[in-house]
Amino acid sequence: MKFDFADAVSDVLTDVLNSLQFKGRVLCYSKFTAPWAVRLKVRNCAYFHFFECGQGWVELDEKRSVTSIAAGEMVILPHGSAHILSDNRKAKSVDVDRLIQSSDDHILRHGGGGSETSMVCGAFTFVNQIGNPIISLLPRIVHVRKDQLSNCDSLRALLRMLADEARFPREGSGSIIGHLTGIIFVQAVRAWIQTQPQNQGGWLGALRDKQISAALNLIHKKPDKPWTISRLASEVGMSRSPFANKFTSLVGEPPLTYLTRWRMNLAAGHLRNGQMRIRDIAARVGYESQASFTNAFKRNFAVSPTEYKDQHHAAQS
Repeated sequence: MKFDFADAVSDVLTDVLNSLQFKGRVLCYSKFTAPWAVRLKVRNCAYFHFFECGQGWVELDEKRSVTSIAAGEMVILPHGSAHILSDNRKAKSVDVDRLIQSSDDHILRHGGGGSETSMVCGAFTFVNQIGNPIISLLPRIVHVRKDQLSNCDSLRALLRMLADEARFPREGSGSIIGHLTGIIFVQAVRAWIQTQPQNQGGWLGALRDKQISAALNLIHKKPDKPWTISRLASEVGMSRSPFANKFTSLVGEPPLTYLTRWRMNLAAGHLRNGQMRIRDIAARVGYESQASFTNAFKRNFAVSPTEYKDQHHAAQS
């Protein structure tokens, strides 16, 4: 079997990003005047900020690391870290939630009356991030700079569209923003990946390795197959022991551990969708019996598939 390296990387990334089942929304469209500073608390989401005009700083609370943001740039905080946005690091910060609650306009206004900074602040919620390799890979802050945007006309256009919908909300804006933010997240992750060193290890390094990326592609495309280490190794043209060692070294866990984690990730998505019976889900993700699938699921999620499904549906209701 022959794999095209570029296709394998693209397919695995697509699978991993799609399985997150993320939902994006705008928290506020802001017009801040100098000096200004707002504080956002830690949340179970990924924040994003697009600086439409003006410039400022993003300071992470727990690390005290500071990133300078120019007009037209965006940042994503994949782990929902508490942070401060400001144009002056000496300015006293105000809780952004309090500003939103007290605002009677869809445009959030704050500051001392000086030069203006306008931005879109929003968040991504990941429905299916347990066991997904991409989130743990991302740093505390992803900065999509002007030089990256200059090579990506589509992302620049999407950001302008997002700012327009947030500033002038109309019928259907919520749906449009949801689609735009999803594409923006994928584009931003792709832009970040392109900046990473070619010799980097870990899961990203595994994607760039011809044989290991081919093995990952097999796992992702055919999770129902009765994979063994020997069979995976044979499919990508390696012997068993070198393959197992190389996979574990790059990915950070043995091949069958990764396979199980990916199967559980897919199973959780099917359970939340609620359209399949549990025994059919078990077969879809490679288990011969519902009992063996249930035991594996409980080891990963600490609840049975039925309990997981019921909990999700209760939360949705």
